Amino acid sequence: MKSFLQRIKDNPKLKNIVHWMIIPTNEARPRLWIKWFVNPFFHKRNKGSKVRRRTRMDVMPFNKFELGEYSIIEDFSTINNGVGDVIIGNRTLIGMSNVIIGPVKLGNNIIIAQNVVISGLNHGYQDINSPIANQKISTSVITIEDDCWIAANAVITAGVNIGRHSVIAAGCIVTKSVPAFCVMAGNPGKIIKKYDAQRGVWVKV
Repeated sequence: MKSFLQRIKDNPKLKNIVHWMIIPTNEARPRLWIKWFVNPFFHKRNKGSKVRRRTRMDVMPFNKFELGEYSIIEDFSTINNGVGDVIIGNRTLIGMSNVIIGPVKLGNNIIIAQNVVISGLNHGYQDINSPIANQKISTSVITIEDDCWIAANAVITAGVNIGRHSVIAAGCIVTKSVPAFCVMAGNPGKIIKKYDAQRGVWVKV
């Protein structure tokens, strides 16, 4: 026997009605009653975590949002899980004016500076007879592993994996995955340094 949730998913008309009840038409922000009375039961904020007052939380109950222990989301940031889960690990700092659109998974002890965009979403554009806004979207999860530093104004595109203890330089556009213990810079991003474990030093590539 189908669950109530599955019945909603399988019935386009009912799905549209429920979607409208959660989010106003042509908007990304959930209705206040969802924010106040529904989301607290679906999303997990762990011990010591903080979301600053001026953060825009476009989080919905039908996808996951989790904020790890002692992690902070600073003012003027936007968090959106409308098309994919947003999972943030422990002791991770989301700096001011960041945009994070799921699906995104952030590890522990990450520093994300200011004005960074991390988006696991892409818009279709292939049909030239249809407005891009009306075309299907695609998603691919972004994963940033533990101990990374993402500097100001960087852009992380869908499907990218950034390995442990790597650094993304300011203004870098990351379109491909980054191995652990590397520094990437530029547009498009290129690896400019790697850690040499045998010598115990960072070396230019």
